[in-house]
Amino acid sequence: MDLSLKNNFIKRLVSSIIIAPILYFVIYYGNIFFFSLLIIIAIISFYELKNISFNNLIFIFSLFILLLFLYSSWELRNLQNGFYLVLFVLFICIFTDIGGYIFGKLFKGPKISRISPNKTYSGMAGSFLLPLIVVYFFLTSDNNSEIYSKIIYFYNLNLSFTILIISLVSQLGDFMISYLKRKSKKKDTGNIIPGHGGLLDRIDGIIFATIFYDLLIRVIL
Repeated sequence: MDLSLKNNFIKRLVSSIIIAPILYFVIYYGNIFFFSLLIIIAIISFYELKNISFNNLIFIFSLFILLLFLYSSWELRNLQNGFYLVLFVLFICIFTDIGGYIFGKLFKGPKISRISPNKTYSGMAGSFLLPLIVVYFFLTSDNNSEIYSKIIYFYNLNLSFTILIISLVSQLGDFMISYLKRKSKKKDTGNIIPGHGGLLDRIDGIIFATIFYDLLIRVIL
């Protein structure tokens, strides 16, 4: 592995290890903790959006999407079993990102588009397969039947379809931010997270997936 890639991987790993338990705690306890997290996300994302928005119209539209994400996140967490619903979306997006990275590096192949030249068709396949395999088998195991009922059975959803469609929306969100960065001639949205870049570099897919999942559940209810 190239030394720079190795160092970047180590930074990403350390950052993730530090952030993950904090994020879990905040989502679990909700209320003021979760609200405070959303405020922090709003402030950082506002400045990062200004950094990659190449005209005022794009900035206004992006800001609207961000506000919709903040609202959807709060509403989703406050639904019955909201803790599990938020984690469900979060884990699908995380494994979508990991699957795309691993499969893309291993199998390479043709690029998807010039919008995001690092993304390949093999990576896109991995973005669908990894969350489908990991999240599906985790939730359908006997030990997690209670969690399954709170996420899927309670809201009368098809598990495989829900995972795949959330993964798709997450990837589209990733493409959207990649497009903005490319048009603005920016490599990252910022540098607040070592090894990851900006906050929006990490939550781009989560933003769109959360909005979609919140709307999906509202349609069902």
